[in-house]
Amino acid sequence: MTITAAEINKLRQMTGAGMMDCKKALTEAEGDFEKAIDELRKKGQKVAANRSDRDAKEGLVVAATTKDNKRGVVLAVNCETDFVAKNADFGKFVNNILEIAIAKNPKTAEELTALPYEGSLTIADKLIEQTGVIGEKIELKRYGVVEAAAVTAYNHPGNRLATIVGFSSASVSTEASKDTAMQVAAMAPVAVDKGDVSTETLEREIEIGKEQARQEGKPEEMLEKIAMGKLNKFYKESTLLNQEFIKDPKKTVAQYLNDSEKGLTVTAFQRIALS
Repeated sequence: MTITAAEINKLRQMTGAGMMDCKKALTEAEGDFEKAIDELRKKGQKVAANRSDRDAKEGLVVAATTKDNKRGVVLAVNCETDFVAKNADFGKFVNNILEIAIAKNPKTAEELTALPYEGSLTIADKLIEQTGVIGEKIELKRYGVVEAAAVTAYNHPGNRLATIVGFSSASVSTEASKDTAMQVAAMAPVAVDKGDVSTETLEREIEIGKEQARQEGKPEEMLEKIAMGKLNKFYKESTLLNQEFIKDPKKTVAQYLNDSEKGLTVTAFQRIALS
């Protein structure tokens, strides 16, 4: 059967695939658009399999909050090249996923990718389809959620890094919330406070501290004490509330927040950077 230019263009608009790919898919599907889309998806699955061992270290990281600012989401969709990451269609695709995450409230990346993207396609299907259309490995690399009395989102220019931060008070000021979200972006804390650091991380830091002291020739009986001293330095550098506030190093973040609003603190945060 004859496939018209209008039909080819329609499929191209629906899928973003190239003109020749659309013509071939429509020809094989005998003009059936649903079958043609399936053909393009099959191509995507094949390409995805072929590119499974490729590094996808470029992409976009985006964050947003619900209208009531009670929940925030941050996610990274990775690709292989900066050229694709800067493409307007790729940006629209990533932001569409973000909008679905805000609207549907999935708790995990697996729940998010199982949600409908358009028609019968799930987000997982669309990621595979886009791999075929673009010709690069495309994947939802990371996803995070924070729920709190108030949540703020910060998208760093260039969209290679974004943060979401939850606060204990709904009346947190715009300035304090933005400052804290930018602090998380700039200083990459590993936890909110000392008690939130994982046991695994603590054990690793203590062992590193002991080995450093041992290499410096310190006596074995002093290693534990020296390592604990180094651990206090780790807390100051790597836990958000104990870090020096970047806009006023004389204060910790905890002190800055309390000065902004008595009793104000951070309850949770998520920081995602391209990797």
